[in-house]
Amino acid sequence: MSLSRLHIDSFRNIATAQLQLGDGLNLIYGQNGSGKTSILEAIFFLGMGRSFRSHLSQRVIQNDQDKLTLFAHLEQGEQETKIGLRRYRSGETEVKINGDKVKRLSTLAETLPIQVITPESFSLLFEGPKSRRQFIDWGAFHTDKGFYTAWANVRRILKHRNQMLKSEIPYQQIQFWDKELVRYAEIVTEIRKRYVGSLNERLKGIIEEFLPQVDVKVSFTRGWDSKTDYQTLLQAQYPRDLAAGHTASGPHKADLRLRVGTLPVQDALSRGQLKLLVCALRIAQGKLLKQQIDKNSIYLVDDLPSELDARHRQLLLQQLSDTGAQVFVTAIEPAAIMDSLNTPPVKVFHVEQGRVTVIE
Repeated sequence: MSLSRLHIDSFRNIATAQLQLGDGLNLIYGQNGSGKTSILEAIFFLGMGRSFRSHLSQRVIQNDQDKLTLFAHLEQGEQETKIGLRRYRSGETEVKINGDKVKRLSTLAETLPIQVITPESFSLLFEGPKSRRQFIDWGAFHTDKGFYTAWANVRRILKHRNQMLKSEIPYQQIQFWDKELVRYAEIVTEIRKRYVGSLNERLKGIIEEFLPQVDVKVSFTRGWDSKTDYQTLLQAQYPRDLAAGHTASGPHKADLRLRVGTLPVQDALSRGQLKLLVCALRIAQGKLLKQQIDKNSIYLVDDLPSELDARHRQLLLQQLSDTGAQVFVTAIEPAAIMDSLNTPPVKVFHVEQGRVTVIE
């Protein structure tokens, strides 16, 4: 699966660009601020309906324009899919797949699985459990059809339960919703647990390549005491939840635990090793997707040279090549990437002041 064509209009500092893309490694180079990262961001926006650089989507629209437009051709075997997205400054978003309007942005994510390796993506390890939970849920969403509905129901019921807690509703009236919450929480938890188990099998060999002689253990925590029934826990914790005005335990508190021995990886590994671990997690996730549903991710790798030394750049690029997936890599100087490749990129683009040029 790969993007063969990409059209960008009024996105960041790119007024307009039409790119013919390669199905292997695409190298995009240019000075800081030239717009090379904006190309990666545009691909991500097309697949997720949002940016990986800003929570305010209006900021990606050029200042003098009222909307942005993204359009791409996605090829998978003999099948071609046309994906279009238009975002207005008012906040309205229009999405079409093969000319048909799409109501749910999750349809975009399902159509175009994307993995991002950027300086910001290392928050997976450095920040709280939310980003690690999102990492698990990316895989759960793509590999189990029942996950999206079950997780949507968990969030809906939790929102309603928290409103009742703030209104100091007696537990007898909350109990019905707790039974529904438990039902969907068990589905979500089982899918997550199964996914992390499968990921571990893929991850082991990659970690051995990136971090030899470092024994990283990856485990899933479900968000409440593993020895306690969730229904029993919800009832027992009702007074505390009532005082706090929200539900303290549940699948919304799940986490991915990564340790070396008894220490969290954040305490046991250097910053450089942690970066390699994040790369290993992303690659393992993409390889597992291919194994489970025969669909490749698209990898967006931003500013690779500044994050890794030459040996580890070469190792990462080789691992990415081994996935068989389409890869987009940015750099200030093309030599920093070229020197780490066994074969040249299939496409090279130079970006300067928002203008994109193909380098033959």
